[in-house]
Amino acid sequence: MADAQTLTPIDSAQANRLPVPAFGGRFAPIQQFVRQPAVQRALPAIATTTAIGLAALAYFTMQSAPQAQLFAGLADADKSAVADALQTAGIAHSIDPVTGALTVDADKMHAARIALAGQGLPKAAPDGDNLIASLPMGASRAIEGETLRAAREADLARTIEAIDAVRSARIHIAAAEPSLFVREDKPATASVMLTLQNGRSLSDGQVQAIRFLVASSVPGMNADQVSVIDQRGALLSDGATSSDMKAFQLQTQIEDRFRRALDSLLGPMLGAGNYTVEVHADVDMSESQATRESFPKDDRALRSEQITRQVSGQGPAPAVGIPGALSNQPPQATTVTGEAPVAAPAAAGAPETQSNENAARAYEVGREISVTHQPQGQLRRVSVAVALNQGKKALTQADMAKIDGLVKGAVGFDATRGDQVAISQRPFVKVEDESPAFYDQGWFLPLVKQIGAIVAALLAFLFIGRPLIRAAKERAAARAEQSASLEASLLAATDSQPALPGGGSNRREITLEMIEQAPSYEARANLVRAFVRQDSARAALVVRQLMQEGARG
Repeated sequence: MADAQTLTPIDSAQANRLPVPAFGGRFAPIQQFVRQPAVQRALPAIATTTAIGLAALAYFTMQSAPQAQLFAGLADADKSAVADALQTAGIAHSIDPVTGALTVDADKMHAARIALAGQGLPKAAPDGDNLIASLPMGASRAIEGETLRAAREADLARTIEAIDAVRSARIHIAAAEPSLFVREDKPATASVMLTLQNGRSLSDGQVQAIRFLVASSVPGMNADQVSVIDQRGALLSDGATSSDMKAFQLQTQIEDRFRRALDSLLGPMLGAGNYTVEVHADVDMSESQATRESFPKDDRALRSEQITRQVSGQGPAPAVGIPGALSNQPPQATTVTGEAPVAAPAAAGAPETQSNENAARAYEVGREISVTHQPQGQLRRVSVAVALNQGKKALTQADMAKIDGLVKGAVGFDATRGDQVAISQRPFVKVEDESPAFYDQGWFLPLVKQIGAIVAALLAFLFIGRPLIRAAKERAAARAEQSASLEASLLAATDSQPALPGGGSNRREITLEMIEQAPSYEARANLVRAFVRQDSARAALVVRQLMQEGARG
């Protein structure tokens, strides 16, 4: 009889167990928990899930949600109330340490605004309607007048705040009580305090518009009586009417007009970047007026004439009247007789008649009055400088002369006025682009964070999850191979044993130790079935014993 084959029991749990480092007594419970077979079988899945979780955590941690400013121009008190309300509502927010702006996630901005609106935040400044509605009954005339003035100031301030560059506005109107005497009436005045947005400014036209807006809203107020200042204390209304500012603006406009004209001429010929133009206009802002009165030399007219004649002595009367006319003849002496008139002969030796004539004539002398008015903004001189980029082939003198003629024609060159035009060609130095590098752009850092999170997730899967999965598959294959070889060995050993006494079977008696040492569930089930067929009474006794132990425990 062949010797029975010695079977070495294999602990499947010990064979499939992952190596666990030995820790001290403090971590002994954890070590025992990890060495359990069920935990050992679940370790690959746990490791894979942990790697995926770490990758997701890295992705969501490195990818920050875009922020959006909740409200612009909030006061500190309103900002504190808004922050408390957001914290109560569970909406995450942050405050920019540089600008102090309160920001939330872009996808939660509308929800945050709705939640704040339900609580009446932010608290806006009262308007005129609220002030008039809150006016108590039976108020005195003084209180009523001050309330109406405050309501007007509030409405004007809300209107001015509609301008994009204005964050907030305050208006103070000073109006004297109406007087019965016209000489004692004083015009109303106003002061406007503007808080501008960061980095924004108002043009002179906008300041002038604000002055006209306030002056038109108050009876008896002139726009010159409105003063406008900003949060830095700069007087904006003075710059709108200053003569120096007007002169500078006029000069800038003239230079820009000449520069645009030169760009439209030289751009198509030379190409962008191949020339530069500088224009300086000398503008005379002085205003003069002259009156001149002149008298022409040979320009006069008779206005009146008075002639006085004196006649003395005897003799016939001198001739008078217009020479050459019959009426100039003196009448003959007549006698009152019935005979025909006969001229009396002059006495012999009578003295001659003497006459004296004085004439006074008045003449109107011609006069010419001329008024010469020279307005402001007269162009005194223009200076133009043009630099041309000298490429591989320099421009000829003929080309330079043509360009010079175009420049002079564009600016209205006048030699008597002292205008100057200078044209020069030199190779241009290539100027490096001063724009920020791509890694300084706002989109670069978020992109790097997202790519880094994706790379971290891939590396975690490749170097942690994938080796664990491969090791788990190898261990499962090894366990299956060991179980198959051990089952085959057990079956071969049982088949080679002699038959049991009193029975016709030639199989070896199956014991509980053999069942416990089965390498797999299938082998253990087959041994249990064989054990029941072999000795059913004993199997029933074992089952009854197990049931009794279960009932007691």
